[in-house]
Amino acid sequence: MNLSRPYTILGRSVDADVLRVLAGTADAMTGRQVERLVGRGSHRTVQLTLARLAAEGLLDVREYGASKLYTFNHEHLAAEPVLALLGIRGRLLERLRAEFEQWRPEPAHVSLFGSAARGDGDEDSDVDLLLVRSDAVDAEDERWRTQVERLRHSVARWTGNRAAISELSEADVRAMLTDEPPILVELLADAVGLAGRDLSTYVRSLT
Repeated sequence: MNLSRPYTILGRSVDADVLRVLAGTADAMTGRQVERLVGRGSHRTVQLTLARLAAEGLLDVREYGASKLYTFNHEHLAAEPVLALLGIRGRLLERLRAEFEQWRPEPAHVSLFGSAARGDGDEDSDVDLLLVRSDAVDAEDERWRTQVERLRHSVARWTGNRAAISELSEADVRAMLTDEPPILVELLADAVGLAGRDLSTYVRSLT
């Protein structure tokens, strides 16, 4: 699944992009404004899409001088499933956080990073996870290893994407702080916290 544009699971047309733009605001927008924010498709394609979605009732349209103003119709029966599809990335974060709340032994820290965190990946992108194991937990602890493998399976089932898990011990993180590799800068810039303190606060606690 394309986690940056998860609604494309239903198709590659600009329909879902138009809905994303209008469902994300309460403001009425002209076709030109929608077209600019969609960022793809021809002028004619976007205009035809707006007309069709308005005819279906998902968009409200009113005349404004020589222009038409469009808004998303939240009362439409299809509005709720459309909004649910647009919010899939948020649902993934919720599921991951709920998953880690159940872990015993608990992780010292977990963050989502990479394209899934930035929102610029595609259907072939991995779901990158930084998983920090407490120094009190052995790397081969059976309960820990079972949790990690369950996580790999769950992410694939939830998204269709591979979970790329970067598992480190707290000692490994301390070593990274000493060496300061480029990946550390990327992590601190992009990381979305899933368990434990946010990454920058957690890293400071180890120094």
